Amino acid sequence: MNKRESLLNLLNPAKAQETIPAAFFLHFDPADHQGQAAIDKHLEYFRYTGMDFVKIQYERTFPHLPQIQWPADWRKMPVYELDFYGPQLQVVEGLVKAAKDEALVLITLYSPFMCASHTASLELVTRHIQDNPKAVKQGMEKITESLMIFVQRCIDLGVDGFYTSTQGGENGRFLDVSLFNECVKPYDLALMSEINQRCNFNILHICDYNGSYDDLTRFLDYPGQIVSCPLHLGGKKLELGEVSRLFDRPVMGGLDRHGVLVSGDARSIQDAVLDVLRSAPEKFILGADCTVPSDIPWENLRLAIEIAHDYER
Repeated sequence: MNKRESLLNLLNPAKAQETIPAAFFLHFDPADHQGQAAIDKHLEYFRYTGMDFVKIQYERTFPHLPQIQWPADWRKMPVYELDFYGPQLQVVEGLVKAAKDEALVLITLYSPFMCASHTASLELVTRHIQDNPKAVKQGMEKITESLMIFVQRCIDLGVDGFYTSTQGGENGRFLDVSLFNECVKPYDLALMSEINQRCNFNILHICDYNGSYDDLTRFLDYPGQIVSCPLHLGGKKLELGEVSRLFDRPVMGGLDRHGVLVSGDARSIQDAVLDVLRSAPEKFILGADCTVPSDIPWENLRLAIEIAHDYER
């Protein structure tokens, strides 16, 4: 069974998972963010670690716009056309051509709220939504339109799916959940619905980079055939099986991105991976809770992946 078949089997409840797939992600050096250098570095990393799909890092963040200072300023938000994404799309096209025959190719997508945070700042967009959600929605609509251009072109280039990263539901971000439902969720769903209609392997990633969560229920109806989310919720540690049952789909994760993977020796990595595998649901992908540090030893990741592949249930 090749890597493509192994991953797609996760979505078929009638087929047993013969091997446990695994993948970890990191940001490469800025010199490897664009062009052939980025294509080569992604392929080098994919083949060295032995991970089960190609996950393309997104490195074309929205530029900071200092003119957005007040909620009404979001009407100034531009729509970024196809040429803005040119450097990133070159990487997508190259990796689809180079690797799609051997593995699924997924592209990272940051949510509209995350792109709004790049445009202003996380603190500013949060405050603007609290002060005047109607005004901010003018910018969110343009950001979503911009991202839809990117999404549709990636699909045309042949990606198998997306790793859709969302934020905005962190503990304390919006005490009034209606603000999340009005200014974050509709724009997430507009993109994810398009993705889910046109691609059959997408990973929903609930990102805790900017804060922890005490409730995941607002994300339960988000599309995505696989879910990746924090395993700590309101001070309680979740098991992978709990997450899989909560979202009613296969789950990805199990390991702490700042834990033993970074500094552990081979024995401690083996012990940690085996602990995850023994209690994991049948349909799952071994991974970390988010992007691992850029300076992590690649051999640590290769070891964790090899242990997952060799594991017999």
